[in-house]
Amino acid sequence: MGTVVQLKNQINNSYFQLKESVDEKLVLVEEKIKSKLNSEVELVQKMTNYHIITGGKRLRALLTLGSAKLCGYTKGGRDINLAACVELIHSATLMHDDVIDSGDLRRGKKTLNSIWGNQSSILIGDYLLSRCFEIMVDDGNLEILKLLSSTSAQIAQGEVLQLQHKGEIDMLEETYLKIISSKTAALFSAATKVGAILSNTESREKDALDFYGKNIGLTFQIADDTLDYNSELKIFGKSIGKDFFEGKITLPIILLFQKINTLEKQKIDAFFKQEIRSNSNLSYTLNLIKKYNIINECYKKADHFINLASNSLSIFKETKEKKILENLTSFSLERNF
Repeated sequence: MGTVVQLKNQINNSYFQLKESVDEKLVLVEEKIKSKLNSEVELVQKMTNYHIITGGKRLRALLTLGSAKLCGYTKGGRDINLAACVELIHSATLMHDDVIDSGDLRRGKKTLNSIWGNQSSILIGDYLLSRCFEIMVDDGNLEILKLLSSTSAQIAQGEVLQLQHKGEIDMLEETYLKIISSKTAALFSAATKVGAILSNTESREKDALDFYGKNIGLTFQIADDTLDYNSELKIFGKSIGKDFFEGKITLPIILLFQKINTLEKQKIDAFFKQEIRSNSNLSYTLNLIKKYNIINECYKKADHFINLASNSLSIFKETKEKKILENLTSFSLERNF
């Protein structure tokens, strides 16, 4: 995959190609989200308006729309409604996540909790989830209802598992993958599988898109965690070292701890046992990450999931939509915005 500096200079157009291929429907997804978040309560309306303005890539919504199109769904607006539903689940989990992490920036802007406080932010996250379930009930498909409700539960369990292992410097890579499979990959796989369910496809196509989404999600989270320790890239709207200062154990630290010597282990272990970590602590850690070539090691791990995602689409006919989704596997790692 090459170094992260090389990745920074690569341009992967698949995201924009996917966005362009479903652009009209994506506009309707935004309209659906806005309409579902209308409220007569002034503070609710103010906070949800702020959330909408902060935007995002809408990648999960795009995956739902793209997967539905791949499977031949063309008539009706169920894909629009359920793409909005997937995005509302994602937004709700981010709001709760910011409260848990005491986060003050999201996508380069102040978080809801940093402006209106934790209590209001948690309730707004719950409000988004309740609106999401309204969409699911209105859709009326029990398979989709079961999938998205179980996905919401899985995300919550992943967050709790991460809290349980916070500061656990010798965390197993297996545990890390279990955490991100729940808190990140689960919603990606649900987003893509929903598209297949809408289209009344065969079980093997549903399973293929489920597997595709899961591995896209794993790649996406590994890339995100790796960028947090890359001193050469500061382009993603979040500060370098955010996970470090919060005491989160992610793949770069797990792989680093496997390679460093005893004295270095003692220092890194001491950092994560501290209540507060300093900039000098981060600098020391970043130097070790560079010394042991950890960034490239992380991307090699991500490459494995990229290949799994891409290969899972082999059962589908050769179409423009399939090609875009295949290329999107690399975007999840190479994205530069």
